[in-house]
Amino acid sequence: MKTCSRLAVCILLAALPALAQLTENLHTPTDAPLAAASSQPQAASLPQAPSVPAAPQPAPVAAPLTIKDAEALAIKNNPAISVARLSALASQETTREVRSALWPQAVANFTGVDAHDDSRISAGSLNNPIIYARAAAGTTVSQLITDFGHTSNLVAGAHLQAQAEAQNAMATREQVLLAVDSAFYGALQTHAVLRVAEQTVASRQLLSDQVSALTRSKLRSDLDLSFANVNLAQAKLLYLDALNNDQAAMSAVSAILGYPSLQKFELLSDPEPAPPAPADVDQLIAEASSKRPELLAVEFQVRSEEKFHRADRDQFLPTISALGAIGDAPYRDDRISSWYGAVGVNVQIPIFNGFLFSAKSRESELQTEAARQRLTDLRNRVSRDVRTSWLNANTAYDRVTVSQQLLAQANQALDLAQTRYKLGLSSIVELSQAQLQQTQAEIGSAQAGYAYRLALADLLYQTGGH
Repeated sequence: MKTCSRLAVCILLAALPALAQLTENLHTPTDAPLAAASSQPQAASLPQAPSVPAAPQPAPVAAPLTIKDAEALAIKNNPAISVARLSALASQETTREVRSALWPQAVANFTGVDAHDDSRISAGSLNNPIIYARAAAGTTVSQLITDFGHTSNLVAGAHLQAQAEAQNAMATREQVLLAVDSAFYGALQTHAVLRVAEQTVASRQLLSDQVSALTRSKLRSDLDLSFANVNLAQAKLLYLDALNNDQAAMSAVSAILGYPSLQKFELLSDPEPAPPAPADVDQLIAEASSKRPELLAVEFQVRSEEKFHRADRDQFLPTISALGAIGDAPYRDDRISSWYGAVGVNVQIPIFNGFLFSAKSRESELQTEAARQRLTDLRNRVSRDVRTSWLNANTAYDRVTVSQQLLAQANQALDLAQTRYKLGLSSIVELSQAQLQQTQAEIGSAQAGYAYRLALADLLYQTGGH
């Protein structure tokens, strides 16, 4: 024991210098650790306070939106409607511009002249007036007495053109409302397809998990698992496409409502079932012929062109105007009276102007005939569009019933296929085919109802009512 104690003491004494050197190194760091420590912020060496997780931000609440609300927002916000309305207001000012020729024209004049004694204008015209030094002020008034219908026809033509622009504004409004209906029902369609895709992914994921468990238990083959995974991958692809289409449809809704960015809306479908299309298409065509704003606009344009043609033809007739002038000359030559006043009547008769009036009359006559032909063509196209829209609406109405029947049969077939597969009476191929048919039938049924509502909206637009 004494020998062991002595040996331990010797080892401790031999290790004391090394321990002292180690302690000195710990309290006196080298230059490299100092440089590394000085390059870091001082705050890094301080103990960090425990981070407090930020409060979760509430998700933006989607505003409920019905089809009527969407149409009201579009009328208020869509710039195309504003542009059409402003153009119609501007055309009304054109009528006022043309009508101004029927009102008296008054002009105030202020003249100061310093002339050489007994000077006359000797060149530049046939008359030879004397120029007197003067400073004068006066008013000149002219009033058109008659131009035998030229100006009145111009006013009537401008007024009819303004009415045509008003109908064009109404047509733009109807087109925007149809675009709103199309975007709204299209978004409802894509959202319905998205719900079907989500349910399809969930059901096929469940089947894939079940087949995978059976495969591990050696109750199903790897081929069954491969088919189940393929069906699951197809469902996921369907979901990705449906999600993209749904977001694109909502972007279209936001844009047609006049918003520059994507808005969150909860689109609400009309709970009432859509009524069937009217049975008498000829009555719809007659209604469209009397109410479509495009037709009314072209009819006003035809009448306007007729008025302009009459106005151009009336340019060959004389123009009779009354003239009057009155004023005062406080500073004047002694040979000039202190005031002046005169009235008169002027008759202007066109004789020859290089066939200008005849060319303008012929041009307006051809434009009038072209407008008549455009009206005839538009009537034919409206009749065709109404009939086509009516046929599409009836077909869409029939598709709703057929799609529901197809979905019911597909659901029944899927139930039977699942039962047969669980009992081992059929292969995974039969079950996969039944799943595919059921998914297609469910998508078709979801789309059919909104497609019919859109067809009704198009038929309503074609007949000129909203």
